[in-house]
Amino acid sequence: MRSAKGWIRLPKNNLPECDFVDLFSACLPRQQILLAEPMSRHTTFAIGGPADCMVLPASPIEAAAVLQLTLRQKLPLTVIGNGSNLLVRDKGIRGLVLKVGQPMSQLQRDGDFILAGAGASLTSVAQYAAVCSLTGLEFAVGIPGSIGGAVFMNAGAYDGEMSRVVDGVTAVCPDGVIREFSANEIRFGYRHSVFQENHCVICEVRLRLQPGDASQIEATMADLTHKRESKQPLEWPSAGSTFRRPPGFFAGTLVEQAGCKGLCCGDAQVSEKHAGFVINTGQASAADVQQLIRLVQEKVKAKSGVDLWPEVVILGEE
Repeated sequence: MRSAKGWIRLPKNNLPECDFVDLFSACLPRQQILLAEPMSRHTTFAIGGPADCMVLPASPIEAAAVLQLTLRQKLPLTVIGNGSNLLVRDKGIRGLVLKVGQPMSQLQRDGDFILAGAGASLTSVAQYAAVCSLTGLEFAVGIPGSIGGAVFMNAGAYDGEMSRVVDGVTAVCPDGVIREFSANEIRFGYRHSVFQENHCVICEVRLRLQPGDASQIEATMADLTHKRESKQPLEWPSAGSTFRRPPGFFAGTLVEQAGCKGLCCGDAQVSEKHAGFVINTGQASAADVQQLIRLVQEKVKAKSGVDLWPEVVILGEE
């Protein structure tokens, strides 16, 4: 329960009572502390119940202070970026959500390097690189999400990948210690980085790019943008590709062959433009999406014998 002041009683698992405003105002401006914040405002699916509290640090120092307080208070913590691969359940998220977002999105050039706040959108960083006549990040234009999230999952497309351009990362460890990671220490793999294991919060990303011709960079980005817009349902809220690619197959093709294009549960629909996407056509709930995912999995298994696993990350109270 929340009072006018900001007390939250966390009802499960013997979690403590906490006045989030009093707790975090010691290290954050009040406008960076949000109570009972609808997660639908913070995911590209436009779905999700309320978070008890959300904080938006603007620097590694602020993020470190938040993590130290969270550890001291033994609060449950969820860290998100742009929410581009998330489905938050309808009851929302208990405890604290730390969002690495707009307050931590500054961009700075240093020769052939770009230092990007982890909350900057991947597209904005790619566009900034083009303005700086630096090549190597063209593949990233149009990929939804933040650059911090892109490093976290080693995002890639069109023969490009974050592992090829990341020079280093500044992150805050769960105990609140700020640490620098070299490219080798990040241990990139297919859709993988060390941050999926060590639970450090990515705050800044250092990119190593190459000098290039601005007009050619912009032309490449325009071509990739056209390809995305023509093939993907970018006009609808979604979490991007809903299913992981099974070895030897394309998820979208399997979904289409199973007759699932256009299949609906409530306002959740398998896109008719690209069967690999589940979209929100109106007021879809997380329950709608989860029901549709299960239905597609069953139909694909029955048709092709292949198991599909969600790529989208599902969070929140059951």
